[in-house]
Amino acid sequence: MLEVKEPAETGISIAEAARRTGVSVHTLRYYERAGLVVTTVDRTAGNRRRYRQLDLDWIKVCTRLRATGMPIRTIRRYAELVSAGRGNEKDRLELLESHRAEVLAKLAELQDNLELIDHKIDVYRGRLHAGTADLLWAPAEPSEPAG
Repeated sequence: MLEVKEPAETGISIAEAARRTGVSVHTLRYYERAGLVVTTVDRTAGNRRRYRQLDLDWIKVCTRLRATGMPIRTIRRYAELVSAGRGNEKDRLELLESHRAEVLAKLAELQDNLELIDHKIDVYRGRLHAGTADLLWAPAEPSEPAG
């Protein structure tokens, strides 16, 4: 699965882990408290966190899933399945396939929205080039109050 590149006893500090993963120290601590990390993060004799490559790789997975709109509770469920080990691969697959379908639907909606924006840009460019921008739609002036 995820390759461990650094021995657990060396690891890196939380500040360095934050820098390498692109998330804040606060977010790293939150991920641990929220049950999103699949391993127990090592600690020094002074109780300071020491992150291994495995931890960094997993945090990147979490941030990517979160960036695609996966709810924290779903990431937590996925982390629980991964932490539980072998035997639940079908559940993991179903979870990821379900999320993929949601992401594809969002992408389709964004594509539709982008097409509308592109159309509006084309209209404005064409009208400005033709010198007819003043003919573009604008809200009507408010009428005089009745009275």
